[in-house]
Amino acid sequence: MEIIFLVGRILFGIFFVILGVNHFKKFGPMTQYAASKNVPSPRLATIITGILLVFGGLGVVLGIYVTLSLWLLVIFLVPTAFIMHNFWATPEEEKMTQMINFLRNIALAGASLMLLSLPLPWDLSIL
Repeated sequence: MEIIFLVGRILFGIFFVILGVNHFKKFGPMTQYAASKNVPSPRLATIITGILLVFGGLGVVLGIYVTLSLWLLVIFLVPTAFIMHNFWATPEEEKMTQMINFLRNIALAGASLMLLSLPLPWDLSIL
């Protein structure tokens, strides 16, 4: 079971690392999208959320600062779901896509909260 948990942990964490890296690789479009959602200081918000994702994901993958890492992910996921993926306030042609993204963020926040309940340190963690 240790290996299954490790593989799942790596897959879960890498997802967030890739999302975070994309915040920087696609900084212009990400900032524009944040601005279109009336996020205050969209450039700064894009940087901060990219950092939350990268550090949160790396912490899960490596098993370091796990509690902090998972809270970073929750802090990103919940507000982002409500601010960026507010499907109830989008045009009909966007509604389904935004609802899927909203539900994905909420489900991932739930998974992060469940991981917080596991005893630490996790097996095969760096620290």
